[in-house]
Amino acid sequence: MFQLSKEEILRDNREFNEVYSKGKSYVNKNLVIHVLHDERYNGKVGFAAGKKLGSAVVRNRVKRLLRETYRLCKKNLRSDCALVILGRKNLVDAKVDAAIESFIEICKKAKLFKD
Repeated sequence: MFQLSKEEILRDNREFNEVYSKGKSYVNKNLVIHVLHDERYNGKVGFAAGKKLGSAVVRNRVKRLLRETYRLCKKNLRSDCALVILGRKNLVDAKVDAAIESFIEICKKAKLFKD
């Protein structure tokens, strides 16, 4: 089973808030990605799903979907920034392929892929 190490995950509320406030956000119909270009974070990532999406079961499914999407695309991403990946309402009924397509679209917009 794939698992991100503790060094790769944004844990503290302070870290999330810094990415939200100082970073830039990119949006499409399925995802919102907040990006903070900062060497200190060294490729850390956080996942979130708000209560508007539904019950805890639904929110946890969305976060699992986001983690899987990140896992599949991780090797191609730059490591000099921190990401917070948020699921939106359209992702509740989506499959992995739709999530990956949305993630790649946003990463191209944000120039997150390695050269």
